[in-house]
Amino acid sequence: MSDRPTDTGGRDGRSTVVVITHNRRAELLRTLGLLRGLPERPRVIVTDNASSDGTAEVVRQAFPEVLLLEPGANLGAVGRNLAVREVRTPYVAFCDDDTWWEPGSLRRAADLLDRRPRLACVTARIVVEPSGTEDPVVAELRDSPLGGPAWLPGPALGSFLAAATVMRTDAFREGGGFHPGLWLGGEEELLATDLLLRGWWLSYVEELMVHHRASGLRDSTARRILGLRNTLWFTWLRRPLLPALRRTAHLMVTVPRDRASARAFARAVAGLPWVLRERAPVPPEIERRLTALERARRSSSARAYIG
Repeated sequence: MSDRPTDTGGRDGRSTVVVITHNRRAELLRTLGLLRGLPERPRVIVTDNASSDGTAEVVRQAFPEVLLLEPGANLGAVGRNLAVREVRTPYVAFCDDDTWWEPGSLRRAADLLDRRPRLACVTARIVVEPSGTEDPVVAELRDSPLGGPAWLPGPALGSFLAAATVMRTDAFREGGGFHPGLWLGGEEELLATDLLLRGWWLSYVEELMVHHRASGLRDSTARRILGLRNTLWFTWLRRPLLPALRRTAHLMVTVPRDRASARAFARAVAGLPWVLRERAPVPPEIERRLTALERARRSSSARAYIG
């Protein structure tokens, strides 16, 4: 499938695209070029998380229309929080420096959100480039075990993917954004749960599309460590005691028995003081949703802690 967007309509000013990046200049420049070509012509905000490869300088020169934020440190997912402070549109479309939106999808997402005031966000189908195959996580989204109201535009979700989601800006702010303690790696789950607690709904929408061409610079082992650590922290922050203990025990016996898993557990335990201070278990209704999601994810290849 071609990287080049094709025109599907005129400008649409309802969404702002937010991108975070760190030392992936080439990927970011490709993504910004593709976003510039979208028919919706959205405003784009980039948070450069202290790149040392000249990213900021090139973005300023090649994409002067982009609002470039430079916090001077690698904030991880919190770089998105910084960008959302500058958002003035009703919706914020997240993507990574190696993902980009299909032409017309931002317009369609805004249409769906316009008509559903309690819908916090819509998550798109993800297509892997250059093969054009579907990302394995899509099957999990499409087959979500959660029920929801009939007005949802697709299956109800218990979480979302920041690389492929358009969110209501007010909902993001109400939910508190991404938690600084998690930094990066599965950081969406905590925000999603806090949105559910406030009565918001999340949905997968098949007709929306995001393209993903994975960066060759990503460290899969480091990502696995962060992902497992954050899964444990989320479990301890929001799950009631018995489900939290069961989830922890299940992870202990099912993740690979290697140094990476040991480091993830050690880092999770080291964070227990702040986690326990902020622990706020969800009520039974939300816990039932989390339990259903946990059961469904056990058979998902997209959730394997490998790498």
